Amino acid sequence: MKCSLILLIATASLLPAETGTLTIHMILHAIGEERYEIAPSNALPDRGVGLRLRTTFEYTDRGNKRTTSAELLMKSDYTPLHLDTKAQRPEKVDVPDSPAPPARFFTILGPSPFAIQMTMMRYWRTHGRPALLPILRGNPAADPIRIETAGHDSIIVNGRPIRLERYTIANLMFGREILWMSGTGDLAAAMTFAGGLPMEAVRTEYEAALPQLYRSGVAQEMADLAAIGREVLPERTGAFAITGARLVDATGATPIEDSVVIVRAGRIAAAGPRGAVVVPRGMPTVEAKGKTLLPGLWEMHTHFSGVEFGPAQLAVGITTARDCGGEFDYLVAQRDAVEKRHGLGPRLLLAGLIDAGGLNAFGHVTAETPEEGRLAVRRYHHAGFEQIKLYTFLAPDVIRAITTEARRLGMTVTGHVPRVFNAYEGVGAGMDQINHLNYVSTIMRTPGSARGEPLDVGTDAARRAIQFLKDHHTVVDPTASWGEMASHSKDVSVESFEPGIAGAPFILDVKFRGMQGNATAVQTRARMTESLAVIGALHKAGVAIVPGSDTGLVGYGLLRELELYVQAGMTPLEAIRSATIVSARAMGLEKDSGTIEAGKRADLILVDGNPLDNIGDLRKVSWVIANGRLFDAAELGRSVGFHR
Repeated sequence: MKCSLILLIATASLLPAETGTLTIHMILHAIGEERYEIAPSNALPDRGVGLRLRTTFEYTDRGNKRTTSAELLMKSDYTPLHLDTKAQRPEKVDVPDSPAPPARFFTILGPSPFAIQMTMMRYWRTHGRPALLPILRGNPAADPIRIETAGHDSIIVNGRPIRLERYTIANLMFGREILWMSGTGDLAAAMTFAGGLPMEAVRTEYEAALPQLYRSGVAQEMADLAAIGREVLPERTGAFAITGARLVDATGATPIEDSVVIVRAGRIAAAGPRGAVVVPRGMPTVEAKGKTLLPGLWEMHTHFSGVEFGPAQLAVGITTARDCGGEFDYLVAQRDAVEKRHGLGPRLLLAGLIDAGGLNAFGHVTAETPEEGRLAVRRYHHAGFEQIKLYTFLAPDVIRAITTEARRLGMTVTGHVPRVFNAYEGVGAGMDQINHLNYVSTIMRTPGSARGEPLDVGTDAARRAIQFLKDHHTVVDPTASWGEMASHSKDVSVESFEPGIAGAPFILDVKFRGMQGNATAVQTRARMTESLAVIGALHKAGVAIVPGSDTGLVGYGLLRELELYVQAGMTPLEAIRSATIVSARAMGLEKDSGTIEAGKRADLILVDGNPLDNIGDLRKVSWVIANGRLFDAAELGRSVGFHR
C-alpha cells in the first residue's frame, strides 16, 4: 500500500500544471486580474490523487485594493473536496463523507474568483449537464445553480477563429450571469454583477474580443428580459378604471376616500371622486376599496445591474428609476426595451458617468482634458441621457467644460463632488444635484472642528451651507438607507430595520446579512441620528430631497429611505412627495409624471392600508400600473426570486 501511494505521488508530480490569467473590469474599465494554477495534488491522501486549484483575484476599486485568494481541492473529475477562501470574510467548505452529498453537486461561494467558476463548468459538463446543480454553501436554504446553454459566439484571436459556448448562470448572484467557455474547457469571459455593479472577466489573450462578447452579452440580457416578460403578463392594459380607492394624488390636495381613476392608452384620462368621474359603460374595472392609490414611486439613485432589477423594482412600486452610473450600451438597451417593447421594468432615466482616466477611474467613459469632457457629454446627449454624473478624480478645468457643455445641451449635472472641490465649489462649477449626504454634511461643519465631533445643524456654518444649497436650487439625494445597510453593526439584525430581507432571494440574504461594519450599535445609531438631523434641516429649509437606495436591497432600499425621511421629520405625505412630484420636478418631468392628474403617465400603485398614517404601509403594494399596464406586485417579485 505504501509503495502504491509513493507511485501515485511520483506520477502526479510529472503532470504539467495548467495556468491562466483573466483581466478584471468594472463597468468595462480594466481594474485588475486573476491568476490561477491547476495542478495534480495529493493534499488529501485518503481520497486519492486529484487536482488543486490555486487562484488570486486582485483588483483596485476606485483606489481601494481588494484581494481574494482561494484554494480548491478536487478529485480528478473536478468533484470538489475542500474550498478555502481568504478575503475580507474568509470562508471554508469541507465536503463531508457523512452524510453523503448529492449525486451531483459543487462548492462555490460566489461569482468570484472566476477560476472556481471555470472548474464548476468543467464539472457540470462532464457530469451530464444537470438542469439544477446543488451547491454546498454550508446552508441548506441555498438555491441550486441553474446553468443553461444560451448560444455560441465566434471570435478571432491571433488570426484564428475560436468558437465559444455561451451560458447563463442563475443563483450564483442575484440575476443571471453570462459566461463563455471554450471547447477545451477554458473560461473565455464572464459578465456578472457580483458586487452590485457590472463586472467583466476575460482571458487575457482574448482581451481584444471583449467588445464583441460584451455586445453579445447585452443581447443575451435583452433575451432574458423578454423571457421574464412572457412569464409575467399584465392583468389590465388599454382602457380600464380603478374604483373605490383612497386617492393620494401627491399634489398636496386632501385625499379622496372613494375615487375613480380612468386609464387609457398609458395615460390618466380622469381622476377624482366617484360622483365626479363617470366610468364608461362596459369599461373593465379594478375594484380597490380599502386600498390607497398613489403615483408610482421614483428611485433616484440606482445602479441597474441586470434585467432582474426591473421586475424587483416594479414589485415594490417603483415605476421610474434614475441610473447613476453603469455601462452605456446595456443601459440604453434596457431603457429602450422598457419604453419601446414593454420590457418589465420602471421607466429608466440615465445619468452618464464621467471620471478621469487611470487605474482608479470609475467606469469606461473618462476625460483627461476639457475637449474629452465635452465629447463625452455629447455622446451621452446623443443617446438620450438626461444627466451627466461627475465622479471623483476629474480635474477642475475638465469639470467646468463638462458642466458648461451639459448646460448648453439642456442637460443637468449630478454626481459625487470631485475631490478637487468641496460642495460649495462643486455647485459653483455647475453641479445641479449632489449624490450622497456626506458631501453636504462636510460643508456644514464648523471649520477646524475635531474629526469625529458631532455635527450641530444649528451652527452658523451649517445654516450658511443650507442657505447656499437653497439659493442655488441644489437637489440632494442622501442615500441614507444605503449607509445604514452597508455599515450596520453585527449586533443589529438586518430585519430590525429592513424587513424586506425576509423575502429576498438567498444570495441577497447572504450578501446583506454579511455586510457589517466595525462600529457598535451605539455608534451606528449616533451616525444615523446625525444624518437624519441633516436631512431634516435641509428639508425644513426648503432644499429639495430626492430618495435613492444606491446598491442597497433592490427595491426595498427605497422604501427604507422614505421611512428614514419620516424619522428625520417629514410627514408621510412629504416623504411620498419626495419620491413622486419632487423627484419628477428635479428631472424636469413634472408636467408628464409625479402626480395623479389627467394627461399624465399612468404610473400608479395600489397599496393595502394607508401610508399617510403609517409610511410602512408602502411595503404593502398589491398592484402596480406601469405606463398603463397593471401587474400583480407579488407575481412580479416571484419572477425574480422574491417572496412575501
